[in-house]
Amino acid sequence: MPPGDLQTDRPHSARIYDYLLGGKDNFEADRRAAEQMLQHTPGLPISMRANRRFMAKVVGFLADRGIRQFLDVGTGLPTSPNLHEVVQRIAPEATVVYVDNDPLVLTHARALLTPVGTGSVSYLDADLRQPETILAADAVAKGFDLSRPVALTMIAVLQHVIDDEQAREIIGRLMAPLPAGSALALSAVTVENDPNGAGTVRTYNQNGVPVVARTRAGVEALFGGFELVEPGVVPVHHWKPVDLDKGVDDAAVYMYGGVAFK
Repeated sequence: MPPGDLQTDRPHSARIYDYLLGGKDNFEADRRAAEQMLQHTPGLPISMRANRRFMAKVVGFLADRGIRQFLDVGTGLPTSPNLHEVVQRIAPEATVVYVDNDPLVLTHARALLTPVGTGSVSYLDADLRQPETILAADAVAKGFDLSRPVALTMIAVLQHVIDDEQAREIIGRLMAPLPAGSALALSAVTVENDPNGAGTVRTYNQNGVPVVARTRAGVEALFGGFELVEPGVVPVHHWKPVDLDKGVDDAAVYMYGGVAFK
């Protein structure tokens, strides 16, 4: 892809997500794909908002547990509250590294992802399928103290890695150099709550955005070798629910999530 090519003529997962959350950083192709998805799953924006709350809950939980270094892989378009805003309000000195490989995300991240505390916030242009490139980047190799725990967050990104073995391998390679006490937080697409969700998954794939839906057991397998925190892998609105999670229809939330420690 040429530098700066936003590929506005084809749908992009981050821009579809942005449109469904009511954002303005999207194009006609994204809006068409999103409207097709809403025909199958009209509650999709509810799911996306629940997933955003899940991100905020888990990083707040991990910051409260004393983690001060966060590696967020598959950042997507900035949508407040962003991960560093949640973390640095709890721990102003925390270090956050965002990772994505989309030029539109990069443009917005550079403009919007500025620290709210004294810790650093940096953006790495890299592909999650190349873990060693991420780990070797200065922001991680020099910016993190790998004698202290790191939280790896992969929120709503692994559904784009279709092969289960490849997904587990990516996680394993990213977690390998992180010390004991480090954490893995992830969420991933499911349609176990509502078979109609299969139509939305199909729409993604037909529009050139690879997506796979996983079962609860399939998402639990992504945490293999790590110690899951209660309540384990659950629909994201059931993970340590806040007031906004209460009353949310289970059939409208197409994401499982969980947190585990190394």
